[in-house]
This record gives sequence, C-alpha cells and structure tokens, in this order.
Amino acid sequence: MKITVLLGGTSAERDVSLASGLRIARALRELGHDVTSLDPARGVIDEREERAMEHAGVMKVAPPSLSALEHMTRTSLSPSLGTLPAVRKADVVFLALHGGAGEDGTVQALLDMVGVRYTGSGHLASALAMDKDLSKILFRAAQVPTADWLLVSQASAVRPDSACVERELGWPVVVKPSKQGSTVGLSVVRAGADLASAITEAMRYDDEVMIERFVPGRELTVSVLGDRALPVGEIFPRHEIYDYECKYTPGMAREEFPAKLSANETTEIQRLALAAFRALKLDGYARIDFRMTESGEFFCLEANTLPGMTPLSLLPQAAAAMGMDFGALCERIVQLAMAHPSPAIGGRHDT
Repeated sequence: MKITVLLGGTSAERDVSLASGLRIARALRELGHDVTSLDPARGVIDEREERAMEHAGVMKVAPPSLSALEHMTRTSLSPSLGTLPAVRKADVVFLALHGGAGEDGTVQALLDMVGVRYTGSGHLASALAMDKDLSKILFRAAQVPTADWLLVSQASAVRPDSACVERELGWPVVVKPSKQGSTVGLSVVRAGADLASAITEAMRYDDEVMIERFVPGRELTVSVLGDRALPVGEIFPRHEIYDYECKYTPGMAREEFPAKLSANETTEIQRLALAAFRALKLDGYARIDFRMTESGEFFCLEANTLPGMTPLSLLPQAAAAMGMDFGALCERIVQLAMAHPSPAIGGRHDT
C-alpha cells in the first residue's frame, strides 16, 4: 500500500510531530508498505535524511520559538498540499501532525476536498476537539464531567479580573491557549497577581485563552481505538502537572498501564472516554485525558485527535498493555482509515 506520512508542520508541536512521524514511517515500512514522509513545512524527507534525523534526535524539551514558526509558516508548502504527488497518489495519508493546522481540521478539510483517505477524525470533529471551549460544552451536553471555566478572547473589551476568577472558579486555576496541545503556553496560577502575565503568555499561541478551575488528583488517560477503550493509564509527572517537559523528556514522568483502579472505576472512566469520543464525533483513534479527585470523581480535561506516537507517548503504551506492538497499532490505524467508503471529491462525512 502507498502511504504518505505527514509530519512536522508549523505548529508549536512540530518537534514532537517529527518524532512521531519518523517512528510511524519506519514501522509501516517494516510491514512492507511503500512509505513517503512529507513535512508540509519543507517537503519530502528521504530515508537517508530520516535516519539522520532519528540519530540526531529531533525532539526538543521546549516548543520551537514563535519567530521560527512564523518563518516556517510563511514558506510552508501547506497551501499546495493537495496538489503534491505524494498526497494525490497515496492510498492513505497517515496524519502524524500535532497541533495547529494539522490537528484543527484544516488539513483534514483539504484532504477531503481532493478525495484522499487519511487517518483519524474528520475535519469537523478535529476542529471541535481542538477548541477546548466547544469541547467542554459538548462534554457537558453528553454528561461527561469537566471542570468549570471562563474564556478570554483577544478581541474582548473586558477581561475577567482576579476578583471575578476568584469568585467564579477559586484558586488555583489553569490558564492555557484554547486551541493548542502538549500544554504549550500553559500556566498554573495560584494568586490574582499572576493572572495577567499568564493570560499574556497563553495569548502568544492563540487568540482565545481558557481559565479553568484546577482539579487536584490523579492524572489518568484513556486511548480509544476504533470503538474500543484501551487500558487506562496513570501518569506520575515529576512536575505538578504533566507539562511539555514531563511529556517529552525521558525520566521526567512515569506511566503505569493499566492504572491501579477498581473494576468499577475502570469501567466508568472508559465509559466516559467513549462518551467524550462520540460527543465530539471522533473517528479512528484518539486519547482522552482525565483527572480523578480524592473522592473518586472523574473530570475530563481534553481529547487529543492525533495523539503522540513517540516512544514516550501514551497511546502506544496503552496498546502495548493489551498486547499490541507499535507496528500492529500503526497497521490498525491505517485499516480503520481504509474502512471508510472510497472518497470522492468533496470528502467524507464526519461520523
């Protein structure tokens, strides 16, 4: 099968995407597929270049600078993506992009328009999941508990002050871009004096910022593959939250699959993960993140439509816990994409 892996891109999660995509490409080749790696920011990456990048280690412990991302965006191939032979001639495009246009439905809509199959969720579902405000509204409509929040827009004439935040949410709060991933631009704010600077930092990455009640407790995650919830994982980060450094630096977090939960707790969090997956009309695979309080309540944090596929990533660990190796996981994701009806110009519908 001809498979093009889209990796890299111009989001703040570029380096993580490169690490995910290179690993996916290698695994699919080992299964006998004809694989091309394509970076929308730079073009086709040949196998020799792939090996050099893997050897050098493409992942950094901090996201790329905004100036570097702006330069890549200006010179990106993304506007002409649908015309590239590596895309048009592929049987399926494996999306290993994280954040930005790769995960917010933009690339998915473009592939729909040119009639090319791709892995993961459709354009509408991808957009809904990327927008944390809309996600939380839909979670609540589906009776999936999620923490209270306020939204700040760059265009807002009036922003909530510290007194408003204390009254509505209490301290501490989490301040983060509404449409980013990998905890980019995220801060935990414990007092009103630090609120404005946290909002300013988050605004560097998005035009909307979420202020969310901080939920203390256990950090849990449930991956969904097809219509099945995989074993629950628990994350033990060295920092207070599972931030960018803890996610992508060896030794900065420990993961446990399956998590030490009772049978009833496991059933309930998997049920909530599937409910969240369906509420956002997700497809193929995703990862749903939760906090569990001391009293045993689950709060959904967010859904990741293109979760990381690096050696440290949670979805591959969840698959391994049920006996599925990385190659088999990649193959299963491809087969889920191929199960869609043959795409016509105009694209598939979100399920």
